[in-house]
Amino acid sequence: MKDLLKTVETFLTYSEAKLEELSEKTKNGITEERGGEETSMKKLLIAATVVLVSSSPLVLLPMEKELTLTPKQVQKLTQNTTASLTQFKQIPKNPRTITTILTYKNKDLTEFKTSIQADTKLSISAIFWNAKGEPVFQLQDGDYVAASQKSIVDDSIYNRKPVDMTFWTKDGLTVYKEPYVLGTEKADSKLASFKPIKVSQAAQTHAGTYYLVDGEGWINASDLSTTDNRIEAVQKVLNEKYNNQERISVYVKQLDTDRVAAINDEKSMYAASVAKLGVLYYAQERLSQEKLALSDEYQYTSAVNGFPGAYDPDGSGKISKMPDDKNYSLENLLKAVAQNSDNVATNILGYYVANQYDKAFQKSVDKAAATSWDMDKKELTARAAGTLMEAVYRQNGDIINYLSSTDYDGERISKNIDVPVAHKIGDAYDLKHDVAIVYADSPFILSIFTDKEGYDKITSIADDVYGILK
Repeated sequence: MKDLLKTVETFLTYSEAKLEELSEKTKNGITEERGGEETSMKKLLIAATVVLVSSSPLVLLPMEKELTLTPKQVQKLTQNTTASLTQFKQIPKNPRTITTILTYKNKDLTEFKTSIQADTKLSISAIFWNAKGEPVFQLQDGDYVAASQKSIVDDSIYNRKPVDMTFWTKDGLTVYKEPYVLGTEKADSKLASFKPIKVSQAAQTHAGTYYLVDGEGWINASDLSTTDNRIEAVQKVLNEKYNNQERISVYVKQLDTDRVAAINDEKSMYAASVAKLGVLYYAQERLSQEKLALSDEYQYTSAVNGFPGAYDPDGSGKISKMPDDKNYSLENLLKAVAQNSDNVATNILGYYVANQYDKAFQKSVDKAAATSWDMDKKELTARAAGTLMEAVYRQNGDIINYLSSTDYDGERISKNIDVPVAHKIGDAYDLKHDVAIVYADSPFILSIFTDKEGYDKITSIADDVYGILK
C-alpha cells in the first residue's frame, strides 16, 4: 500500500517542465497526444481514488493543477488498481476454489508446497498482508494461499429478497432445494420445460441468480426465460418427428413473440389453391383503402378464364364452369374463394380486381409475402404462404371471417383444434397443403405443405403444434 500511495503522490506532483513540454507540442499542432494523456490521467485518478478509499485512510492530495502521466506510470497504476479490486480484504464465509490453486509454506508465497483442485472447500484461519502488500490466507493446516477472487469465491447465499415475477422454463432445467452452492441437493420437482411459472423469492450466489417456485424449489436464471419460449418446444418436436421427411414442409410463427419454428420451410412446391391467398389479400387491401366495396359487381365473361395465371374453371367451386354473363358481387366472390376455393371466382377477381395480376398487384403481394408470388407458376414455399397469411391476419378484415368458416374445416389443420382457425387449403395431384391462423391464447401461423402425404399427416402435425401452443 505504501508503494501505491507513493506512486499516486508522484503522479499528483505538478511538473512545470512537463507542462511546458505539452505547451510546446500544442504550438506545433501536436494536440491529440495531450488529449490522450489528459484522458488517461482522469481515468487513472478515478481508479486510484477507488483503491485509496476502499483500502486506506482518507488522504487529501493537491488537485488544483493539471498532472501528466508517463506510460510506465499508467501501467503501474492500472496493475495496482486491478489487483486491489480482485483481492479479498476479509475472510469469506464459505470459501471455495474455482480453479486449481497453489499453496505455500510462507506468507510471501515463495516456498511452494502443493496444489488444491477446483471446487474444493477451504478452511481459512486468518488473513495477512505480506511484505509485498498482498493479502494471503492462512489455512487451518498452516499453509498459505493468495487471497485472490480469481481463484477463490465466497460460495454463500446473499441478497435474498421477495419478488413477484413470471418466467418460462427452459428445456432441461434443474431445480434445487436451496439457491445453489457447492453441495446443494436437487429438489424432487415435477416442473416441466416450456411452461409459465411464478416465483416468490430471488437470491444471489456465486453460481448466479436463483428464483424460488413455491412448493418446487430454486431455479437458476439461466434456466428461465422472461418471454414465452414455447416455440422452442415446437422446434424440438418438429426436429424429432418430421425433420427427416423431405416431403413435408412446416412453418410456424407465434405472432405475439415473432418467433419461428420450421422444417424444410424454404422448399418450393406447386401451391395449388393456396396461391389464391394472394387474390384475397389484395382484395382486402383495396377494401381497406376504400377503393372497393363489397357490393361492387363483376360480370362473368369468357375473358375471365383465359388470361395468364387463371385457374382451370373445371376445378373446385360452385360457380358455373361455363361463362354465364351474370354479375357477381365482390362479397360473394370473396366468400366463394375463401370458403369453397372456387376457381371461377378466383379468376373473376384476378381479371377485374387484380387487373390480370398486373404490376400493382405483384408489388403489393410480393411485399406482404416477402417473396415473389407467382400466380402463373404458383410455385411457393410454406414460409411464403405463412408470411402472407400473417399479412392477412394483420389486415384484420372480412377475409378472416370468410376463411374461418369453410368447406374444409373438418379436415387438415382445423380438424381437432378447439379454437377458431382461419385457413386456406390447396390440393393438386399428390400435393396437399393447408395454411392457417390459429386463434389460441397466443395466436400463431401454421403453414404445412406436403407431397405424397394424406390429410391425416397434416392433422397430426397441427395437433402436435397446437398441443404446445394452445
